[in-house]
Amino acid sequence: MAQIEPPLTDLEIHTHDGGFYNGFATRVAIPAKVAISVLILWAIVDPDSAGTVLTGINGFILQNFATWYIYVMGGFVLTCLLLAVWPGSGSMRLGKDTDRPEFDNFSWFSMMFGAGIGVGMLTWAVAEPIYHFQNNPRVIAGLTAAASEDNVLSAYTYSFLHWGFSAWSSYAIIGLALAFFTYRRGLPLTIRSSLTPLFGDRLSGWLGHMIDIFAVVATILGVAQTLGFGVNQFVAGMSRIGVGDWLIDADGSPSTVGIVVALAIIMGASTLSALSGVGKGIKWLSNLNMGLSIFLLGYLFLFGATLFGAWVLFAGMWDYIISLPGLLFSVERGDGIENSVPEQLAGWQGAWTVFYWAWWVAFAPFVGLFLARISKGRTIREFVLGALIVPAIMCFVWFAFAGGTAISLELDGTAGGAIFAASDGDKIFAMTNILLGNPILSWGMALIIVILLMTYLVTSADSAVLIVNTINAAGDEGPKSRPHIIFWGAALALVVGALLIAGDISAIQTAMVIGALPFSVVMVLMAIALVKAIWMDGRRERAGVPTTIPEAAEANAAAAAAGPKGGIPAQ
Repeated sequence: MAQIEPPLTDLEIHTHDGGFYNGFATRVAIPAKVAISVLILWAIVDPDSAGTVLTGINGFILQNFATWYIYVMGGFVLTCLLLAVWPGSGSMRLGKDTDRPEFDNFSWFSMMFGAGIGVGMLTWAVAEPIYHFQNNPRVIAGLTAAASEDNVLSAYTYSFLHWGFSAWSSYAIIGLALAFFTYRRGLPLTIRSSLTPLFGDRLSGWLGHMIDIFAVVATILGVAQTLGFGVNQFVAGMSRIGVGDWLIDADGSPSTVGIVVALAIIMGASTLSALSGVGKGIKWLSNLNMGLSIFLLGYLFLFGATLFGAWVLFAGMWDYIISLPGLLFSVERGDGIENSVPEQLAGWQGAWTVFYWAWWVAFAPFVGLFLARISKGRTIREFVLGALIVPAIMCFVWFAFAGGTAISLELDGTAGGAIFAASDGDKIFAMTNILLGNPILSWGMALIIVILLMTYLVTSADSAVLIVNTINAAGDEGPKSRPHIIFWGAALALVVGALLIAGDISAIQTAMVIGALPFSVVMVLMAIALVKAIWMDGRRERAGVPTTIPEAAEANAAAAAAGPKGGIPAQ
């Protein structure tokens, strides 16, 4: 039987020594900055060309890679569940066996939820059920009637599909892989480290640099997508509380001045928070927005459509779970006939499900690396339950009581079409305005939502800045030079602002879908590498070979000193 060697515990990533880029991997940081800067300049200097080219590429990807995205996301869900129930992996700790969690459960859930999906909740918890209530695949197929009572559960099945286990499994895959290889192996907290079982120390070179560059670009575009929705809603909220009509154009969309003001407020606050680090600003803001979220959700639970919301929560979850096996791997294929049912179904899946899967993939390096950063010491089973099941259920609750109240108000005629007619970002304000009825109370609730929205936006943006700098610094989690934090804060603001002004939110969506595709390949390799590493660790433990630092590092050093012995390579 061949000798089993300890795992790889040292991955050299060249960082600059001294000067402006002291401590940074310049072969990652500089190309990533150049790529984002070119995109910003292109969108500002020639917005028409940028919009045309990006839209063309986006359409090609959605048409030709739908099957890839559907199967990849389904595979992520199955992998996470496998790792949680697999006896050899579930009890493994993300770190040494003596490590324990740094953050208590409330702060852990707060930071995880705030960074992962918090901003989207305020826009889509109302807007998406309303959309699917009016149209979804079952309506297209003639199984249910649009905007009718028999279509309510269908609306929630598809809302839960997009914001449930699939979304969080993509975050969990990256978070698990990074935490595993960083805290068990002692490798740098950067994307390339999670591929060492497949590529070994070759990741020290150009291959590793390209992987980290893809991660940085995908992160900026994924967060830009979320901030784009948030900025639109933030502007709508400021208009609702009386900041000024100049925030909104005649067609109801945010004005250029409104976008600039909103970004200046959000990115200014997020940069200051990023400068304070994870343990201070981000943790404090995450706890604040979780508290405000509980207040708003509590209000909707008590004074909204409580019984209706409870019904759609449990009935919708049941319908989602029993439909999930089919939904996860179902690919709609058009027949080329305009307005035919197959063509409409394929178009709907591309515009909704495939778009969402690309969004979550683009958002995953940011959320996953952040989850890894705050999850040291937890077991794999605990991580999967905490990062996959709990946040998904929180999303379901939000959608049930926020979106359920909106649907109920439209069903019984109270809203009179006002929620249907409102823009995506304004739907939650329209709903609470109708629900409260009193102008003063409506103003107060709008103010609370605006504050909550800003804390979510700031948390997402400042976390993204810190994560990008961590990748650029070869996984160094320590304090970063202020100019680099300020650069990425400004770059994120400019990406959002330039693309919003150049072509509204659709320009950000197209750029994000394009940036997500190469990183989706990286994520699949990460999942394969993680499963392989855990399987190999099981073999090592049975053979008495150490699997965690510093024991594994010491064993590797001893093996290197003794010379090659023809054993199984470190992985």
